[in-house]
Amino acid sequence: MRVCNLSSGSDGNLTYIECGETKVLIDDGLSLKETTKRLCLLGVSPVEINAVLVTHEHTDHIKGIDNLCSKYNIPVYVHKDGLISLKSKITKNIKIIPFDDFDFEIGNLGVQSFAIPHDVERCSGYNLYENNKKISILTDLGHTTTEIVNNLAGSTLVYLEANHDVNLLMNNPKYPYSLKKRILGNFGHLSNESSAKVIYQLLQNGTKQIVLSHLSKENNSPNTAYEQVVNYLQNRGVEEGVHIKIDVATTNPGAIFKL
Repeated sequence: MRVCNLSSGSDGNLTYIECGETKVLIDDGLSLKETTKRLCLLGVSPVEINAVLVTHEHTDHIKGIDNLCSKYNIPVYVHKDGLISLKSKITKNIKIIPFDDFDFEIGNLGVQSFAIPHDVERCSGYNLYENNKKISILTDLGHTTTEIVNNLAGSTLVYLEANHDVNLLMNNPKYPYSLKKRILGNFGHLSNESSAKVIYQLLQNGTKQIVLSHLSKENNSPNTAYEQVVNYLQNRGVEEGVHIKIDVATTNPGAIFKL
């Protein structure tokens, strides 16, 4: 399995996963030109993509789907509870495949979806499998639950939201109180501290690699997110680089992981 986040954040989200001959995207929030350019960095042509899995219908996650999937006849998978919302944002004739709460396969790749709390009808987290290898993608959620954390158990690699530093958000003069309240709410976004708490739990369940994802460009930075998470772990006896590795996803293509 080969995995690479090609963009993360409010400017656009795009993650590439390769499992043998099967090649899928999680979301596509970039233009067709930019998506093509970034796939080419991996030696992949858009014509090779077998499917796009959608987390939810916010623009930073689906902006590029219309043009990409209509041009290359790529099917789009979305949970049935998010189908109507997604269709309301799609303007071109593309194949949309709704799925329910059951595991399924796309070629060689096993897919498991689970609901996460965000301010949409349905936001999906994903577990992706190849034999005994498992990775997880979990962004755009206001809080976690025991059930959500249990869904991630056994994932070697987890892309986990670390959206904001609470103090930076609260002191941001550009953001009205209503927006701050939404972000901090149970259906908003995960803070650096909240992300660190989840990572500490995942460490107990075998996770070896975390990629902090979906950072706010207004209320966070890669250094801030990394330092806050690492400090939280260090205070609990966990050393980054020894017990677990922490990377940070940005709007630029990130590390390529091979499992």
